[in-house]
Amino acid sequence: MVIAQEKRKTNIAEYILYMWQVEDLLRACAFDTEKIQSQLVSRFNADEETAKEISAWYSNLAAMMEKENVCDKGHVQVLVNLVNDLNEFHLRMLEVEKDQAYVRLYQSNREAISDFIQKSTDKTHNEVEVCLNALYGYMVLKLKKAEVSQFTQETIRGFGQMIGHLSARYIQFENDEFEF
Repeated sequence: MVIAQEKRKTNIAEYILYMWQVEDLLRACAFDTEKIQSQLVSRFNADEETAKEISAWYSNLAAMMEKENVCDKGHVQVLVNLVNDLNEFHLRMLEVEKDQAYVRLYQSNREAISDFIQKSTDKTHNEVEVCLNALYGYMVLKLKKAEVSQFTQETIRGFGQMIGHLSARYIQFENDEFEF
């Protein structure tokens, strides 16, 4: 909850990736309240009041996941909508071309994004979602201490730069510090 709130204010892409990780952690806990308490809430070492808030936040997210039938896979609708909003922002950035640095980042990653779309078993053609999925997959591989090829690392680095730039602009746009 605390981490999510801060990330939502400062980096939309990190927020999305963090929330996807939280969804997976809830799945790993099998939505069991005791497991959520012992494995997730307790790691914050928070005072009693804050721990109750954190616990309620996890419980609410778990309930939302159950209600939306994303207990096995997928994401809650609010995150799906946020990814779609970020993709719309991405398309607008490319259309308007006000930020040439972003256009260059996209152009340098366009082929790799296209390759990911073609190789993906998902039916997504949302370029931002493809990049976020790749970044999340890389994060999972790193957590598993799996070996990752140099080519994949370079591709992920490019996606990270592009999504990082987009995310910064999105937050600026939300704060009325950037306009088209």
